[in-house]
Amino acid sequence: MVFTIMSRASSSSSSSSLSSSSSISDIFHTNTSGSDIVHGIVGSSLPTWAVYALAAAGALVFLLVVCCVCACRSRLRRKKRRQKPPEPAANLRSSGGRSKGKPVQPGAGDVDSAASELPRGKLLYSLEFNAAPSELTVGVKQARGLKAMDAGGTSDPYVKVYLLPDKTKICETHVLKNTLNATFNETFTFQISKANLMTSTAVLQVFDFDRFSKHEIIGELRLKLGQVDWNHVIEEWRDLNEPAGMEEENLGEICFSLRYVPTPGKLTVVILEARNLKSTDLDGSSDPYVKVQLALDKRKWKKKKTSIKKNTLNPYYNEAFSFKVTMEQIQRVNMVISVWDHDPMTPNDSAGKIFLGCDAAGNQLRHWADMLANPRRPVAQWHALLSAQQVNAALVLKKKIPLANNLPFANNLPF
Repeated sequence: MVFTIMSRASSSSSSSSLSSSSSISDIFHTNTSGSDIVHGIVGSSLPTWAVYALAAAGALVFLLVVCCVCACRSRLRRKKRRQKPPEPAANLRSSGGRSKGKPVQPGAGDVDSAASELPRGKLLYSLEFNAAPSELTVGVKQARGLKAMDAGGTSDPYVKVYLLPDKTKICETHVLKNTLNATFNETFTFQISKANLMTSTAVLQVFDFDRFSKHEIIGELRLKLGQVDWNHVIEEWRDLNEPAGMEEENLGEICFSLRYVPTPGKLTVVILEARNLKSTDLDGSSDPYVKVQLALDKRKWKKKKTSIKKNTLNPYYNEAFSFKVTMEQIQRVNMVISVWDHDPMTPNDSAGKIFLGCDAAGNQLRHWADMLANPRRPVAQWHALLSAQQVNAALVLKKKIPLANNLPFANNLPF
């Protein structure tokens, strides 16, 4: 502004000086532009680049202030939402009887109930009783429309057959992979008198096989044998029912691997772990250890055992044992794996056992066959423990010392 006034004063040739009142009038009534003002400032004190730098800095400070204000307001809104008290439980019925609120989703109990009501499939079976040898024959023919138990929408079914209340003999079919419509065509025989037959129940349970976890039951049939007309062979389809699980005694499970190397004749058993063992102590715990015993020609042969794990029902061992077993002997060997509860003051209690080998059946026979079919490779699998009575009835072991007439010098004995 001063620069403009001075220029205008120098350009006037008619008057040599201006009074103070006329100068003020010229300042306020002169039409000055923005560029003139900037040039005046620049000419007076600051260079052009400094003026623009100051303007940019001012704009930046203004933007920062705006951002800080917005951030503070947003933080205050979130804090108020957190401090807002939770809404009371929705009252679905108002005083007038109308429904309020959104529809409630079904709970977990409703989902489980609905899942249990899904069709489990059908099983074709046969029954025949021969009175002369007191022999009951149970046939497992086919299964159709089985319930899918695997994530891929299929199952690996097999059928377990036994009689109640005896349950000393448990038979199993082979496993069929990835199918909901299985054809088994297998038969099993049970020695039973006609009197006991009338009070017995045949149980046929369909399971989904899983090598590394507990086998899930798909469904079952319970056939009252006293209500069957034995004048002809029974063969019929029936819908599978939800498992009753009345007589099932859960003794826990054990996981171990088997490896056989034919050339040196080396059998390696690795006891990995056990879970959900049955408590045998008063405090609800146990001190379990595992015994591995080999029987050759059903005679006790060799045995080894793991360390003792204190106060646990889910012991972890990872202990390996090797046995010298030739190719000729492996075809005649049975292996008994038993879990025991150690007690320093009283005899050790049996907590369950299973046996594998040439005389085994079901999952145990499959595990043994997988080991022989895959030499030099360890094959691991979980097994459900059975009672000692069941295993002892299925595998009757003879004494370790052979009879006298089997000894090579038996003919020279005086008796």
